[in-house]
Amino acid sequence: MSQCETSSPFTEAEGLPRSAEGDPVFAEPWQAQAFALTVHLHERGVFGWNEWAASLSREVHRPERARDGADYFDAWVAALSHLLAEKGVADQETVLALQHSWQRAAEATPHGSPIVLENDPLR
Repeated sequence: MSQCETSSPFTEAEGLPRSAEGDPVFAEPWQAQAFALTVHLHERGVFGWNEWAASLSREVHRPERARDGADYFDAWVAALSHLLAEKGVADQETVLALQHSWQRAAEATPHGSPIVLENDPLR
């Protein structure tokens, strides 16, 4: 595995989960999926890294964000949602409706079972 050569003070934030070696890691599978989706959309040409960095920076630096980085991937998803809306890929209402559908699916899914959108009782 390669390591990022550019260090950021944010990677030292107390709220980020860490591996046994002390490296930042994904705390939940959805975080890894959000990361992978962002990389995929960039590779498909939906947005450039500079656009992504600006969108993520805006979200991470909002005053209401956790100073310890605990909500970093919430900021990540918000940045991606806003960028997709700006690009005309998905409007905010569609993203919000899908978010609510996933939440209902999660609440309707028995513990230990995979959460799938089909579990949303309103779908």
